[in-house]
Amino acid sequence: MLDKLEMFIAVAREEHFGRAAVGLGITQPTLSAGIKQLEDQLGVQLIFRGSRYGGLTPEGQNALEWARRIVGDARQLKEEMRFKRHGLAGQLRIAVIPTALTWAAKLSAQFSRKHPRVRMTLLSHASSEILSMIEDFSVDAGISYLDNEPVGKFSTAPLYREHYMLVCRSDAPMAARDRVGWHDLDGEKLCLLTPDMQNRRIINQHFLAAGVTPRAGIESNSTVVLIANVEDGDWMTVLPADMARFLCAGKPLCMIPVGDAEAHKTVGLVAPWREPHTPVLKALLTEAGRVSDLSR
Repeated sequence: MLDKLEMFIAVAREEHFGRAAVGLGITQPTLSAGIKQLEDQLGVQLIFRGSRYGGLTPEGQNALEWARRIVGDARQLKEEMRFKRHGLAGQLRIAVIPTALTWAAKLSAQFSRKHPRVRMTLLSHASSEILSMIEDFSVDAGISYLDNEPVGKFSTAPLYREHYMLVCRSDAPMAARDRVGWHDLDGEKLCLLTPDMQNRRIINQHFLAAGVTPRAGIESNSTVVLIANVEDGDWMTVLPADMARFLCAGKPLCMIPVGDAEAHKTVGLVAPWREPHTPVLKALLTEAGRVSDLSR
């Protein structure tokens, strides 16, 4: 039944039989037959379907929670047995908000030095996607905001608090300032992250509190694109301090603190809540505590 439950989770995640089949590496008829067999075994219809996927039935919604729990327990059992036989090894997939990729690199570098037999994959995703990706097993853990997202069903390890920097060319008028307020950016030529990014929504809240409506002439979901526009034109952007330092290194750009000096949003590691954790996730949470700025 386990393979059928994994098929069911994949269909619920993709909301499309064809995409779910591709993701599982099987044919669509095999997937459809597996779902039908699962429904026959459980004695209920799980998915509304006609010519296409029509959503989960009420019974399907309830079964999805059980499926995730059972598949999660089965994967944990495999991890435990592999750990006892071979030590810490396997694959670890982490979804990361774009502005925390430098911190993801710090964590993965430290973790890999201690556990070289664990292969790591880091994927850039919006915060709104990360928790659902953990729930449906698309990834094993995430790095995201801990203040703004509902993380009650997850284990967390805070890594750092996000402070913001205005990034501009060294010959820009703002470059001579020691600090700027959000109100100082009213009417300025800004390139910012897209509104679907949590970092942009946080920045918008700061602008709103200062009575400012930012004029974002260029928007992108890539911080590299933002910095490239600042370097090549007369644009300015606002980025978290750590990401700004990394992207500005060796470039003719200036970073000026924005707003007050108080700490802002907390970013950290998010993992499925489970007791006990798999050996790999337990080691990852431990390492996150070691590299955290907030534990010093």
